[in-house]
Amino acid sequence: MKRGAANLLGGRAVRYELHGLVAAEIGADFDLDRALNHGYSPRSYLSDRPQRLLEAYVADYLKEEVAAEALVRNLPVFSEFLNVAALSDTELVNFSTIARDCGVSSHTIKAYFGILEDTLLGRWLPGYTKRPKRRVIAAPKFFFADVGIVNHLARRGTGLQRGTELYGKAFENWVFHELAAGNAYREAFERLSYWRLASGIEVDFVVNDIELAIEAKAIAKVSADHLRGLRNLKQDHPRVRQRVVVCLESKARRTDDGILIVPAREFCERLNAGDLLR
Repeated sequence: MKRGAANLLGGRAVRYELHGLVAAEIGADFDLDRALNHGYSPRSYLSDRPQRLLEAYVADYLKEEVAAEALVRNLPVFSEFLNVAALSDTELVNFSTIARDCGVSSHTIKAYFGILEDTLLGRWLPGYTKRPKRRVIAAPKFFFADVGIVNHLARRGTGLQRGTELYGKAFENWVFHELAAGNAYREAFERLSYWRLASGIEVDFVVNDIELAIEAKAIAKVSADHLRGLRNLKQDHPRVRQRVVVCLESKARRTDDGILIVPAREFCERLNAGDLLR
């Protein structure tokens, strides 16, 4: 429709997006480890052998969404780009590095990321840069819409174990997925971003104008070191209403300075009920 200059009914049509499964849709049977290893697609999540489904999805995506629509001229290069881009999931994207790995220009890589956005395979998370007291990072991060696709493209397999770096990255992708999907389904129209100082201290997600700040930590015991980002954010933005760590602890608790540490399942319940901003 875009290529044909079709009338997209700007201002007269409402856009709806169907996200992958969220915890609230699965209910009491929700399995975090399965979601992080299999992905959010219903078929993949429910399957005991999701690898074949994920491979078929990637192949069909390349064939139908890209090749058939003539979105790129060089499909093999785009295929390689997908593999490299998956390694940047939840991270700041360096267009030059990916371009060098794929043997194309930075402009081409930017266009490829645009294709991922247009086909709903991923989205950007901008940096929060309003009223900085210290130098902050403005470059956006990229999140794939389904961590199962990331696992497949990055050749992680479906056996991510708790306590590993890759499990932590998948956990961060899942928290963003819950935030983005919940935002859409509740029609909250909240602005999501992240906050990061030039020194590397960061907070994974902030909502609106620092109303809510969230850290994703796939650990069973949150320590003071894991709270540095949220505490630094409070120093620069004292008006923050709620600071939250989503983790693997068994019970919710609060620190002496008011940071809410909440288990992953309870985070979803509070998010769905709209309690996190109260």
